[in-house]
Amino acid sequence: MRYRRFGRTELQMPVFSCGGMRYQYKWQDVPPSEIPEDNQANLEATIRTAFELGINHIETARGYGSSEMQLGRILPQLPRQELIVQTKVSPKADSQEFARDFAKSLDYLQLDYVDLLGIHGINNAELLAYTMNPGGCLYVARKLQAEGKVRFIGFSTHGSPETIIQAIATDAFDYVNLHWYYINQTNWPAIAAATHHDMGVFIISPADKGGKLYNPSPKLTRLCSPLSPMVFNDLFCLSHREVHTLSLGAARPSDFDEHLKTLDLLDCADEVLPPILSRLEAEAMAMLGEEWVKTWQENLPSYEQTPGNVNIPVILWLRNLAIAYDMVDYAKMRYNLLGNGGHWFPGNQAAYVDKLDFTDCLRNSPHKNIIPDLLRETHQMLSGTEVKRLSTS
Repeated sequence: MRYRRFGRTELQMPVFSCGGMRYQYKWQDVPPSEIPEDNQANLEATIRTAFELGINHIETARGYGSSEMQLGRILPQLPRQELIVQTKVSPKADSQEFARDFAKSLDYLQLDYVDLLGIHGINNAELLAYTMNPGGCLYVARKLQAEGKVRFIGFSTHGSPETIIQAIATDAFDYVNLHWYYINQTNWPAIAAATHHDMGVFIISPADKGGKLYNPSPKLTRLCSPLSPMVFNDLFCLSHREVHTLSLGAARPSDFDEHLKTLDLLDCADEVLPPILSRLEAEAMAMLGEEWVKTWQENLPSYEQTPGNVNIPVILWLRNLAIAYDMVDYAKMRYNLLGNGGHWFPGNQAAYVDKLDFTDCLRNSPHKNIIPDLLRETHQMLSGTEVKRLSTS
């Protein structure tokens, strides 16, 4: 395993973390007696494998159902001083509810303290206010820190770069969990801001949200050769020293295997990546047009600024991936979450584009004349059965 300094925490963080949202029994709290023996055995084998590989950062959340409780059966069996344990608790308008949720987390984990406590999902201004208001969730987290129950405080986010940068600018947090990978580099300004504040940077779900890379399209596989798309994306992310760790949402011990191939490539990323990056960029331009690839994001409105809250940037991004790299399954999965994802994946589909007038919100886009047609085309290509977030399914 390789390790990187996790910002001002000074923790030596493994470049891969063991995320805890794939191996648990259910997305809801259940009595311990209901946990099947084979499920618990698989979870414990996954954690032991991670630890043996040097992946000593175990990450979970109060919102991951039975994950914390099941981890509480195995973590006390491992040397505590060698573990970095993170849990996350969602911000609440009532900060005492936040405190009660954390107490439940600590009880389930059967630990005296956690190394990292993340405010789970600072995704918009309201949730940031719940966190930062006098007496709010950050105030509670600081008290827990003073009591020795928390070492470092950070936040996770699925929000816009503007929201993330606003949270980082408070200088109240030691680290951030956020999305960033080859197919979606929108949050780079937020990573740069985190680096300026010497914060740890943790990348959420690079294999799944990064393109369902455990089941890539044949075209993407060919373009990433001689690497698998998963190893390519891992290497792309870790070739940036501002990134400290990637979360691997392992569901079984073998899920680490492909990722581990990245480790031997870290010192030669400058030689391995450029040919693949060139092929990917050339293919995108060939399929979508050079002008579109270079300018499609210019002056697009946010979903809040758009009639019907249609999430134009996300829809056009998914169209790009489907056309350029045949990433249709991934694009469908994400597209059909629109309208069902709440503040975790906000905005709506383009189902009613013919009934909406985008003239004003697109007035500064260089592609304002064709975007309504592209939205209509994308809806026809990607719409299908609605998708819900895992935690609500």
